Amino acid sequence: MLGTASAMPVPDRNPSAQALSVHGRYFLVDCGEGAQRSMVRFGVPLQRIDTVFISHVHGDHVYGLDGFLSTLAMGGRLAPLDIYGPRNLGPMLKFFLSYNEWIGFELRFHPLEMKAPEVILETKSLEVLALPLKHGVETYGFIFREKEPQWNVDKDAIEKYGFTLTEIGTLKRGEDVIREDGSRIPLSEVAYKPFVPRSYAYMSDTAVFPEEAAWLKGVDVLYHEATFLSEYADQAEKRKHSTTLQAAQVALEAGVRKLIIAHYSSRSVDASLYEAECRSVFPETFAASDGDVFEI
Repeated sequence: MLGTASAMPVPDRNPSAQALSVHGRYFLVDCGEGAQRSMVRFGVPLQRIDTVFISHVHGDHVYGLDGFLSTLAMGGRLAPLDIYGPRNLGPMLKFFLSYNEWIGFELRFHPLEMKAPEVILETKSLEVLALPLKHGVETYGFIFREKEPQWNVDKDAIEKYGFTLTEIGTLKRGEDVIREDGSRIPLSEVAYKPFVPRSYAYMSDTAVFPEEAAWLKGVDVLYHEATFLSEYADQAEKRKHSTTLQAAQVALEAGVRKLIIAHYSSRSVDASLYEAECRSVFPETFAASDGDVFEI
């Protein structure tokens, strides 16, 4: 957690930014002011970040991006950097490049435009989905989901049955081995899944909406903004944000394992109050602070 505050400055929190590590790759999710300073402070390797996801162009989610890009360039970066975000992020990147022609790496901007969750990035082991949120400007959330791994074949079983390379390939695909004599070697007896796929959802600034819980169904860890305590529900509705109880209810209906909240209003700086309200609905809630690390 690189930044857990909302728009107004507070002494001990930066605005929204997170670093996510998946199978050795580093992703930056939003980039409010102070994001790169937090990365240095908390040991996140700036130059290893290969993809940036921006939820929307409000300043507390994007005003740290120019400084971050400049630092990458000054550090001698040569590898391209992919940036996913709403279409109106494009002119901001164009303006940045207009006075920073000297940067030595390619910025590859991928504008988002969808009305339901869609896969926007896919690797051998991971897929990333973007989904539209309900805020005052075009805003997107992101779901990071591991793919089902191949089956691992038990080493002792390889020796016991003398599996050929073709048979090992069959097992890795999740199929039983059927030999020429008609005998069958069940997959479940000789192979295993190395891990259960994990998932993480980032729900940036948003009012709750009817499809939200269904779109997040079964996510392991959910980050959901909870800008306002329940007593300020009128302000949440006016500003298209969520309250603690609304975020907790989404987590409950979606059946997630853990809820992380942040983006606290500057009028209520005690995060324990937010956590307590959420836990009255969803006990596995954790109010984040800058520098917190969560394992998924």
